[in-house]
Amino acid sequence: MRFTDKVVFVTGASSGIGKACGLRFQEEGASVFGVARREERLAESFEHYAVCDVRDDDQVRAAVDACVGAFEGIDFLINAAGVIGTGGVLDTPPEEWERIYSSNVDSVYFVTRHVAPHLIRNGGAIVNISSVTSLRPYGVLMPYCSSKAAVDMMTQCMALELAPHNVRVNAVNPGVVVTELHTASDAVADYDAFLEHSKETHPLGRVGQPEEIAALCAFLCSDEATWITGGIYSIDGGRQLMSAR
Repeated sequence: MRFTDKVVFVTGASSGIGKACGLRFQEEGASVFGVARREERLAESFEHYAVCDVRDDDQVRAAVDACVGAFEGIDFLINAAGVIGTGGVLDTPPEEWERIYSSNVDSVYFVTRHVAPHLIRNGGAIVNISSVTSLRPYGVLMPYCSSKAAVDMMTQCMALELAPHNVRVNAVNPGVVVTELHTASDAVADYDAFLEHSKETHPLGRVGQPEEIAALCAFLCSDEATWITGGIYSIDGGRQLMSAR
C-alpha cells in the first residue's frame, strides 16, 4: 500500500471531499487524523480526530498538537474544509463575506502554518481543495470565487516557500461534486434540479463524486508525484471549458 506508516491530517473530514480523502488514505495504509466540527460524524469514520473550528488559530494549534502527540509527526495535509455562499458585491453583507473568507482562506493559513513545520521534518506534501470557480468568474458567487482564487495563489506561494524543504504544495479544483456543500448553506433552492442542470454544464455529462477527488489527492501525495508542486489541477468533467452559466 502506498501510504503505510504515513500520517495524514485532513480538515473538513466529517463529510464530502474531506471524508472521502481520509477514507482513501486509510484504505491505502495511512494513519488519518480527521478534523471537523461534528464529533459524531468524525467518530463514524476515524479512530483519531479532533473537534475543531479551523477558523480559530488556537483550536487549530491544539488539533495539530493532538495529532503529533498521537503519531509523532505528520506527512501529508489535506485542506478540505470550506463553505459556499451566493451573492455579489451589491448584496453580500460583511458578515457573510467574513464567514466565507474565514472558512475558505483563513483556515488554510491557520492549518498550514501549524502543520508545515512537521512536514518539513518528513518531506511531505499539501493538497488544498480549491474550486473550478477560482478559474472563472460567476457574478452571483463573488465571495466564493474570490476566496478560492486566493487559495490557488496561496498554494503557489507556499509551493515556492516550501520547495527548498522538500515539501510539495498543490491545489485541486473540482467542478460540481455530490457533497453537502450546497445544501448546508442553502446555496441552491432545488438541489436535485441543480444536479440535473449540472449534467449540461459539465461536458462529460455528469457531476463528480468525492471519491474521484480523493483519488487525485492521493496521487498528488504519492511517490509517483514527487516532482509535482505548485500545480492547480482541474477535476471538473470539463466544466472550466464551458461558457459561464
